[in-house]
Order: sequence, then structure tokens, then C-alpha cells
Amino acid sequence: MTDNKLPMRAKLASSLSRGAAALSRATGRGDGSVIGGRIGLMIDPNLLAELATGRQIALISGTNGKTTTTRLTAAAMGVLGPVATNSLGANMPTGHTSALAKAGATPYAVLEVDEHYLKQVLDQTSPRVVALLNLSRDQLDRAKEVAMMAALWRDALVGRDLHIVANADDPMVVWAAGKAVAQGTAVTWVAAGQRFHDDSWVCPECGASIERNGEQWACVAGNLSRPIPHWTVSGDGVVDNTGTYHQITLQLPGRVNRANAATALAVAAHFGAPTAKAVPELAKVASVAGRYATVQRDGRTIRLLLAKNPAGWLESFDMAEDVPTLLGINARDPDGLDTSWLYDVDFSPLRGRRVLITGDRAMDLAVRLEVNEVPFEHVRSFGQALSLVPPGRLEVIANYTAFQDIRAELDRVN
Repeated sequence: MTDNKLPMRAKLASSLSRGAAALSRATGRGDGSVIGGRIGLMIDPNLLAELATGRQIALISGTNGKTTTTRLTAAAMGVLGPVATNSLGANMPTGHTSALAKAGATPYAVLEVDEHYLKQVLDQTSPRVVALLNLSRDQLDRAKEVAMMAALWRDALVGRDLHIVANADDPMVVWAAGKAVAQGTAVTWVAAGQRFHDDSWVCPECGASIERNGEQWACVAGNLSRPIPHWTVSGDGVVDNTGTYHQITLQLPGRVNRANAATALAVAAHFGAPTAKAVPELAKVASVAGRYATVQRDGRTIRLLLAKNPAGWLESFDMAEDVPTLLGINARDPDGLDTSWLYDVDFSPLRGRRVLITGDRAMDLAVRLEVNEVPFEHVRSFGQALSLVPPGRLEVIANYTAFQDIRAELDRVN
């Protein structure tokens, strides 16, 4: 909705939201993606709903891959017209409000949504599509248990006029979508994969075990099983719901990002974006708020990988090349204060390469690496790590605030 069509209170709130965000950026205090929305919602608590009115909206939620899939979906939908999006990962209502206020009038919006806020954002934005990526353990000291999160999603999706795009390979996601689908909500199943299985060995419906046979999975006692996918990742491409194969060239590494691309294309297709036209747009996404960015510094080629939880670390090991690797671990508020999740990560894929560790909780990581018999060197800073490795490639894998610290040392690379 344009400012001219907004109610007077919402118009004022939107204007002040943009002003606060711009001031934050100008003074170097932040990127404005949160403070603008916070100011706007203080003035008009209904501002997000007002700004969402008149737009066709897609919501992207899950434990991992939200920011990347949101960026890819916005790129794919860009063939239809201007798209508002919270591209920097501010994925709560303040961030959504700021993003929509900043974008002005656009026919489309693609919003990344923190999984805990999905119901609230569904209520306020009335999206046309919601994409459900995955559910796994995250921030044990404050995040909900995985089955509880799936149950909240399950209830939140019922009775809404929307289309669901969901990961057929994650039993928790299939169960979360199942109640709405059983009541008539249309769904597109994507074979997006699930490398980390530790949170889905037990059926959330009946408590019996889930057995896997290749790509197939099913509850041994009940009816929950892998649905037939409409979209699948195949080699270096994607097969769409018509059976057409599309070769995909991405600058982003790993199978997980081909799966994210498949989800993005499935969402965009539901809005009418021709897949053949959307595919080339995905290749233009080089990094996402620093994730996957490659930087040249002092003769080293440094690549940044963000990993916030066990599933994310497992995917990062798949992406990282067999070269010197710096691991960074903090336990500040955005990371979660409990580092016991490190014992859910198998670090053995790092054996045989040079491993350096840093961060506030490097010693917690050191103990975990010793358990996995992975030799390491402790460094006190990213700069020290850079001085110790020879010219060539350096992979950096870090959790949220450790990643941001290193990104800041590289001049906030995007």
C-alpha cells in the first residue's frame, strides 16, 4: 500500500520508520532494519498489517536457510515486478515493518520469518504463500523443543487461505503442514533434503519410531510418511512440478543451496513467475548478508560460512573445501548462552586439515574437538589466524556473533 492510501496514523508511523532507519544507517549505529520498525510500531501497533495490505506476500520460515531462501525467492519473483524483502535477516515483526516501509509501494513481498513468530506474522500479513523449510534444535537455553515448535506451526496454519510450500524430507515439517493439508489447504512438496536426522527419529503424531530407506521415510506405526514431491533437486538442477528439468548455476555453494533454490522457484511459480525466466536470476545472488562471501586479504582468499546450530554446522562441512579452516564460537545473547549443542555436531569431517579456533567460547570448542580427535590451534583473533595460514584459501565457519565480528574486520562485507 502507498503512503497516500494509508490511514493518517499509519502514514505518520511509516514516515518516521523510514526516517529512523535512515538515521541509524547514516550514523553507523546499524543498518536500520530493526529500529525503523520498532519506532513505527510504537506509533501505530497495526502498522505491519496496514503496510501488508494490497501486496501479494510470501513468508519463508524454518530453523536454517531462511535468509538465503528469502533472498533467492525475492530474486526469482523479481521477474514479475518490484519485491519488498527483509534481505538482511531482520526476521521479526519490527524487521518486516521496516522492510515494507522502506520499500514503498510494491506488488510483492517476500519476508523471512523467525519460526517462533510465524503465527503472529501470518495473522498480520495474510500471505498468499508460506514456505516451511525445516525444523531442528536451535539455541537450547531459550528456543522451544522441536516437536513443540512443529505443534505450534501445525495449529497456526489451519483455517487460512494460503498455499503451503514445504520440505517433504523433514518429518516435522510434513506433520506441521499435515493438519491444514488434510482440511483442504493446497501444498507443494519440495524434496529439499534433510542431512541432520537427530530431531526426527520419533513420530510427532504417535511417538513410534521413524524408519528411513534411502530417500523414503515413514512412521512404523502410523500414517505419517514422506509425501510424493512435486519439485526435486536432481544433480546440478531442479525438476519442477511439470517434470521439466532446469539446470541451475549458483554462486552459493553446496547441495543445501540447490534445495533452497528449488524452494524459491516453487514459491515464485505459484505467483506466476515462469521458472525458465526465474532461474537465471538466482545466479546473480553472490552472498547473503555476508554469508558465503569471498574476500581477498593479504594474499588469502577467505570465504565466510555462517553456522548457528548442529544442522547448520553439518551443512557447512559439506560446503567447505579441504583447506585451512577457522572455526569461531561465541555464546552471546543472539547465539544462545548454552554451548552444549556442540556435542550434537560431528566434527570428524575436519580431520586431516589444518583447523584454527577462536571466539569467546573457543575452549568449549577445543574440548569438543579433542573428543572427535581433531587437532587444532587456538588463536585470539581473526587477524592472528590470517597471519598464521599461508597464502591461498581460508574457510571461516562461525556462529552468529563470531561471524559478525569477523565480518566487521572485513569491513562489513556483504
